[in-house]
Amino acid sequence: MSRTTPGATTFALRTAVALLLAGLGPQGMSLRPAAHAQNTEATLHGRAQPGALVQATNLDTGQSRLVQADSRGAFRFPRLAPGRYGVTVGSIRREAEVAIGAAVDLDLVTEQVVVSGTRRLSGLDFDRVESATVLTQQQLRALPLARDVAAVALLAPGAVKGDKDLGGGLPSFGGASVAENGYYINGFDVTNIRNFLSYAKMPFDAIAQQQIKTGGYGAEYGRSLGGVVSLVTQRGTNEWKAGAAGYATPATLKARNRNVENLDNAGDFTVFESRNRQSDLSVNVYAGGPLVKDKLFVFALLEVERNVAESFGKTTGARTLSGSPNGLVKLDWSVTDSHVLEFTGITNRRRSSYDDYINAQTYTPTHQGMATRSASTGGGDVLIGKYTGYLTDQLSVSALFGRVSERVDKTTGARVADLSCPVVLETNLAEIGCWTKPFPGPTVRDPKAPDNTDARRSARLDAEWSVAGHTLRAGLDMQRFRSAEAGTSTYSGGYYYRYFASANGTVNGVANAVAPGAQYVRRRESTSTSGVYQADNMAAYVEDSWRINRDWMLYGGLRSESFDNQNGDGVSFVKARNLLALRLGLTWNARGDGSLKLFANAGRYYIPVASNTNIRMTRGELFEQRFFTFTGRDGTTQTPLGLGASLGTPQVVSDGQLPKAATVADTQLKPMNQDELVLGMQQALARGWTLGVMGVYRKINDGMDDFCGHGALERWAQDNDHTSFNSSTAATCVLINPGRDMHVQLNLKNDGVLVPVSIPARYLGLDKYQRTYQALQFTLDKPFDGRWGMNASYTWSKSRGTAEGYVSSTINQADAGVTQDFDFGSLTHGANGYLPNDRRHVLKLFGSVALDERFRVGLNVTAASGRPRSCIGFVPPSVPDFADAQNYTSASSYYCLNEKTLLSELVPRGSVGRLPWTFGLDAAFTYTAAVGTGRLTLQADVFNVLNLQRVTELNEVRDYGRDTTTAVAADNKLSLNYGRPTAYQTPRAVRLTARYEF
Repeated sequence: MSRTTPGATTFALRTAVALLLAGLGPQGMSLRPAAHAQNTEATLHGRAQPGALVQATNLDTGQSRLVQADSRGAFRFPRLAPGRYGVTVGSIRREAEVAIGAAVDLDLVTEQVVVSGTRRLSGLDFDRVESATVLTQQQLRALPLARDVAAVALLAPGAVKGDKDLGGGLPSFGGASVAENGYYINGFDVTNIRNFLSYAKMPFDAIAQQQIKTGGYGAEYGRSLGGVVSLVTQRGTNEWKAGAAGYATPATLKARNRNVENLDNAGDFTVFESRNRQSDLSVNVYAGGPLVKDKLFVFALLEVERNVAESFGKTTGARTLSGSPNGLVKLDWSVTDSHVLEFTGITNRRRSSYDDYINAQTYTPTHQGMATRSASTGGGDVLIGKYTGYLTDQLSVSALFGRVSERVDKTTGARVADLSCPVVLETNLAEIGCWTKPFPGPTVRDPKAPDNTDARRSARLDAEWSVAGHTLRAGLDMQRFRSAEAGTSTYSGGYYYRYFASANGTVNGVANAVAPGAQYVRRRESTSTSGVYQADNMAAYVEDSWRINRDWMLYGGLRSESFDNQNGDGVSFVKARNLLALRLGLTWNARGDGSLKLFANAGRYYIPVASNTNIRMTRGELFEQRFFTFTGRDGTTQTPLGLGASLGTPQVVSDGQLPKAATVADTQLKPMNQDELVLGMQQALARGWTLGVMGVYRKINDGMDDFCGHGALERWAQDNDHTSFNSSTAATCVLINPGRDMHVQLNLKNDGVLVPVSIPARYLGLDKYQRTYQALQFTLDKPFDGRWGMNASYTWSKSRGTAEGYVSSTINQADAGVTQDFDFGSLTHGANGYLPNDRRHVLKLFGSVALDERFRVGLNVTAASGRPRSCIGFVPPSVPDFADAQNYTSASSYYCLNEKTLLSELVPRGSVGRLPWTFGLDAAFTYTAAVGTGRLTLQADVFNVLNLQRVTELNEVRDYGRDTTTAVAADNKLSLNYGRPTAYQTPRAVRLTARYEF
């Protein structure tokens, strides 16, 4: 398995630091992300008189801890809950506020106070080497933001918004796909690794702080190649507080969406959304306070949503009502000053009901006729328990246990396929019977299978020890993720019947089976098996933050990752142990006065195999067809009646058995991993301003995807004298590292005996899995000082390679780790180019201004250059693996038709120009006043104030259709919709908020 090379990484780090110091003088710029953080807690540390007793007290909860300064006068309070603290030693008292993961440096020897790691103060944090942004609930309320974790994450420098069809617009960090991020609540991993495109949700107002890690994070974190989004929930204090809030986004205050005409079919539309309407309403109530003062605290929030959407198609329409009560409960129990227990419970269930209409008129703005009714339910809950123990002044430990339960949306009612109506075709291929056309009808779920679910069970143990300038941390993290997936039938009703007439009476090789000219029927069955698929991920880490002196801090960490993915029988098909990921970092107080920070870090990161890969690669598949005589037809379904015995030998392509593990995945597979190098500077300026610059370089080492080219297996077998080999006995696709040799087991002699083989990469014809990201970020930050505050950033970046990552925005494929990008060698021809998340220029500005004590204005401005464009079409007959690749009936390659010659030509990825720049201007107008014993807030958020609806996605398929067996131009046809928009910026909308707190 892949291992980090310490020597190479160390050399790279030394070289990077040398270049940084040589190229940037003392007046150079510096990057100041909002915080550099390592976990969901905070740290207070500093200097006092040697041997002095130092006390830190949480000003909201009264919880207090006492430590003794060491012989050098150093003291440290690790693993504190973020919040306000009073720190005293003798008669000296200081107050400080720390954000999630922040470090606060206090000097209790002199009168000087230096605070680092929070957005409210300008000090630089010399204890952290990672890049992160922290936003509190108060800051989020002041900004015009969607009430969504992903929307907040997009405020981070360099983050760009992904396609709406892949998770609804999740963030892409550092060139990674949107399916390579990690999500945490109170330190607990809540990422849904079925496809990495979702995570356990919680009521937005229950968030106390949100941290966005964009790179350079320590060995404590892993299992992501993009970024990490970490949430800390609200918690109770010694003062009872309560409130209620309502958020309404009425359809009447939303601008209309755009339509796009279908030029390939006059009178139709490829995008028809101008008549769609949606109104959203959310109401919540909360309360928090002490059950036992200074000891036991509670916070609880209940949220109810009601969203109504009206949509219209060509001849169909729908009215959707969605929403469900959800909530959060947080308990904190300070058993003693040295032992703290926490519990977090979240419910995030959802329910939708659907009224579907069939309209007599096309593109009507109203629903017509009687509606059919359906409903869907899904969601689940999150339970987290945590223990923190401060065993000595230098040693603390924590233990975290929890679960996430999620039911995939389950539909009932009219939208469920009718199992009593199989697919039936007449002898002339006419579609007859009661099934829902066109062929092959809706996919049918195994009616005997339980609900599709995802369940995570996790436990982790962490310890921290401070000694002689070293902060040593170590931990163990174990996760078990199980996905239950029902099998399906390709055909409506489970079977596909087709009638034939036999000219001579022979059926499937059986002579005189029927009278000459008489009919018979073929029954085809294509199903997949149901199962529960398990993934076990385990990691151990150790790290040391060494304060060499007041000016230098050296960080070193080592993380060991282990992954085990199993099929439905519990047999491992991907198993990797002790994958070593080295992390190194350095900070330098360059001027010695805390005003200029230089930092660098380098590291390796791994991501687990998605459980969707278990399902797609290892489930059993049945494909067989049988032939029968019959005596009649059902009057409604047109299915045959009185079937006789099966005629001839059944034609069985696959028998439904689970494939052998060694046949579906490379036996030496290297899980996907990436190296990262970050260099940066931070300069503290006057009056709290901070200026910064940071360079980032990322490179995929080993990518992972599936390969389906049986022709390559046959060529290798022929060259090695395996004349009995039949490629149909091999797995349909094999999970590999594209660009490397493939190690798999094959039935070489066609005798049922599997033999391990190594097939050189040249036979596969694949380009190597590649992705690199280069970026230069500039930031300017002024924390809110009671009057105004702002954050601005500009990121220049370049993302290039042969694969976007775990998912594919080009064709909106959400199968994490098993996209079609490397299915055949010819699909990688021309694939090396600028990737979909490549936004060369991104500018962001957000902040708020208090006009007076009652009125406040918030702004959020984003400008981004457009994504690169490609030309997609069918592979031509000239490619070496045409026999395999021609079976793809949709345009899938970077070969596309020349507009003049109508012949295929290779057009490299991202080489057909770019989409236009997009601009976003959102504004928030807030009025606050004292009413009774509480505070009333009224707010209007206007999104896309200018209603700019720039194109965000285009139709990149140039080949409308073609005869793939020839290169004759007359057989090919261009799509007139090539280059036409498929998605725009969201139109202007207004959200109205009323909040009362007391």
